[in-house]
Amino acid sequence: MSSSYLDKLKHFCAYQERCHSEVKAKLGQLKVWGNEADEIIAALITEDYLNEERFARGFARGKFRMKQWGRNKIRQTLKEKNISAYCIKKGIEEIDEKEYLHTLEKLASDKYRSLKKDQYLKRKFKTIRYLQSKGYETALIQETIENITGG
Repeated sequence: MSSSYLDKLKHFCAYQERCHSEVKAKLGQLKVWGNEADEIIAALITEDYLNEERFARGFARGKFRMKQWGRNKIRQTLKEKNISAYCIKKGIEEIDEKEYLHTLEKLASDKYRSLKKDQYLKRKFKTIRYLQSKGYETALIQETIENITGG
């Protein structure tokens, strides 16, 4: 195993939390495959540079706080990164329920208010579509829309 590749990958992982698929892609860019790639990944895990549960927890917190993503979008994106169901569950648990519902309500009311010129049903529909695209659950969206529109 080339220590220069290992050092590059340590720096890559230390700079920002990474998942296995991102590290594998980076190794591919460096033209490192097979046993050598596996050894580097094993060393990164052993030395705690690479930890998928930690990645999932940080990813979920960050996407929720910075981009106000809902649980569905976070879950789907983590699945696309080949994160295990266990780690996805741990990541989703990082989101405080009270904060989640407050964020959903704020996003819903801001969007609904921004559509003043549209007819009532169109405003409601566009707000629902917006919240779905952010990854919020349909049942929670319906409840929130009812609360902000009065029915």
